[in-house]
Amino acid sequence: MLQFASSSSSVESKVAKAESMSRRNHLHDKMRLRTVGMLQAGARQSAVARQLNVLRSVTHRLWNHYQRDQNASRRHGSGCWRITTMADDRYLLQCARCRRTLTAATAGVAAFAAAGRPISHQTVLCRLHEGGLFARRPVVCVPLAPVHVRVQLHWACEHRSWTPEQWGHILFMDESRFNIQNDS
Repeated sequence: MLQFASSSSSVESKVAKAESMSRRNHLHDKMRLRTVGMLQAGARQSAVARQLNVLRSVTHRLWNHYQRDQNASRRHGSGCWRITTMADDRYLLQCARCRRTLTAATAGVAAFAAAGRPISHQTVLCRLHEGGLFARRPVVCVPLAPVHVRVQLHWACEHRSWTPEQWGHILFMDESRFNIQNDS
């Protein structure tokens, strides 16, 4: 008989724990106003919490907040405000997917033109990372300076009239270094 009583009390405690875990830890704006109205009408905090399926501490904190500030609105969280909206984030992702060579700075300028407010390149990078897009190098090789382009063009113009026999004595090679092993 004692074992049965102790096992039933453990079952009851597990049920109570499961019920409390399924309760919400916060209230939406309409529910906050309804809760304050019920408490002003004289209802007990535990009864209101049970009726709204929230923890009793939620109603207690809300009632203390209302009595202190005469306001039932939810307090803002810590941290910076988000400068971009969900629509801005979708626009940035769409631009990055359509134009693969788009940099974060140019995407920020495009978003500024669309949204009407400045968006830093760091914010653009964060939003692209949240969307699963990461930095890519759009160039295949190192871009040449204008001086190098002029020198190459001058060399090509000088050797334009060479015959295949003259070109046969020239060895072209890539000067890139490849490491096959760590010690090479």
